[in-house]
Amino acid sequence: MKCGYTNMKCGLIGEKLGHSFSTLIHNQLADYSFVLREVEKDKLGEFLRSDELDAFCVTIPYKKDVIPYLEEISPEAKAIGAVNVVVRGEKNKLYGYNTDYFGFDYMIEAAGVNVTGKKAIVFGTGGASLTVCTVLRDKNVRELAVIGIEDNTPENIAKHADAEIVINATPVGMYPHNGKSPVDLALFPQCEAVLDVVYNPARTELVLEAERRGIVAVSGLSMLVAQAAKGFEHFTGDRYEEGYIERIISTISRNTRNIILVGMPGCGKSTVGKLLASSLGRDFFDADDEFTSMHKITPAEAINTLGEEQFRLMENQTLCQLGKKSGAVIATGGGAVTKEYNYAPLHQNGVIVFLERELDKLPTNGRPLSQKGSLKELYHKRIDSYIRFADLRVESTEVPEKTVEAIKQALSEYDYTCVFKNH
Repeated sequence: MKCGYTNMKCGLIGEKLGHSFSTLIHNQLADYSFVLREVEKDKLGEFLRSDELDAFCVTIPYKKDVIPYLEEISPEAKAIGAVNVVVRGEKNKLYGYNTDYFGFDYMIEAAGVNVTGKKAIVFGTGGASLTVCTVLRDKNVRELAVIGIEDNTPENIAKHADAEIVINATPVGMYPHNGKSPVDLALFPQCEAVLDVVYNPARTELVLEAERRGIVAVSGLSMLVAQAAKGFEHFTGDRYEEGYIERIISTISRNTRNIILVGMPGCGKSTVGKLLASSLGRDFFDADDEFTSMHKITPAEAINTLGEEQFRLMENQTLCQLGKKSGAVIATGGGAVTKEYNYAPLHQNGVIVFLERELDKLPTNGRPLSQKGSLKELYHKRIDSYIRFADLRVESTEVPEKTVEAIKQALSEYDYTCVFKNH
């Protein structure tokens, strides 16, 4: 962290900022104060004329709207037609810059994606899209198609079925509207890489689909951190230190990914989860408790009165809500892995840990599915699914504290990345 800027008031302005990681990032860059400031559209001019912040980043939907209020904008911002960093100078004059160009260029290069000579299709026509298109042109893509909301029709998409690079430069799929995608990747049989500027969740539905198809996919976190580091330079006139971007990406990924515990009923997920959350200073959520709170019936009651299939659908609703969280520890029900549709909501923002325990040490009291047949049969029905879901496998011992340490060790060796390939 760079020190000596405690008198500076910095921040991020936008319309909705509940999803933002910017405070986490800037707190690691420097010791200036950094706040999130939601501004209504009709209040934008009033805010910009005030002296509330000395410097600030700009996000959706104001990257173009701030321009008329600026005394001067940098050449790259002028060429792109969008501003994402504003610095307040003498006599309250505002100066605009675009660091998203640097961020998106870093995102491409760090992921090792080659766009030169390729056909790219960009979804979105806002400020982020303007930046993305400028970078792609400068990198000499062979052809560039831009699809806005009104253009996103089957007929228009079919014209660009030969696209090799697919980029989402819209908020589609961003928290809290997880699970949405601007397009079906099946329409692009030659697709080689997917770039999504959204960073929360870590894996949008578009990124998840790319993973399923074995296509390299990159989330927007690397772009976010890189543009913030460049923004720091405009804020302070100082240079960010070499290696800062990579270290901050790793730290933010580690701190914002959920830790998801899966395993047989009675393997210790709840006990271990609570201890793990306490040890890491995270919130803990038990999927069974959340199920009861959401549906006003316990999992056991739902299975016995509504049947397992209806219970599983209700369980999925619960997991979809839990999976949207960031930086939590979540203990799932023992059979959550039996339904493939639970994988995406858990995987989108989580590291999934399979807690393995010897069958003769698993309790069955109060567990209706464990009581219906032998545990051995239940285990053999589920083991392939546990392995399929898991990023990490850890032995759950009779000493929960020992299991917690084993999980923490496994997590310390886990590769937190913004570049995703087939799981």
